[in-house]
Amino acid sequence: MVTLLLDSTQLQIVLSGAERAMAFHKGNVVIERSTITKVQLTEDAWTWLRGVPSPGTHLRGIVAMGTWKSAGADDFAIIRRHRPSVVIDLEGHPEFQRIILTTRHGLELVQALRVELAAEASDVVDIAAETGSTPTAPARKPRARKSPTTAPAV
Repeated sequence: MVTLLLDSTQLQIVLSGAERAMAFHKGNVVIERSTITKVQLTEDAWTWLRGVPSPGTHLRGIVAMGTWKSAGADDFAIIRRHRPSVVIDLEGHPEFQRIILTTRHGLELVQALRVELAAEASDVVDIAAETGSTPTAPARKPRARKSPTTAPAV
């Protein structure tokens, strides 16, 4: 899972070694706060992908990591399965127009981007904890599982 570091000037997406390899991206993704125009939460990040992976890894419905190129726009995606995600629209960023990330800290990120921050980078979760008003996602009902049935004797 990616680590999100936020300070008063930039958001840094810290990638693990496996994420770097699958995304074909050498370093972390750094986004100046001034280039962020909109942050949206979504339950299904797959609907936000546009274009083709170039370079990147794509296993439909399982993982999408890397740069997605489309007509006139490049996006960066780190998506795992069908989990809650955040979509960050950018304007004036040198590489990307959109960042799509699967993260369980999307609510904290949205809240932290609204708060004036200190000069040093902090983890998004820590920032939300300091402000004291961390929003929570509604609880999901557990799925009912069917009990296994035995085949009738012949």
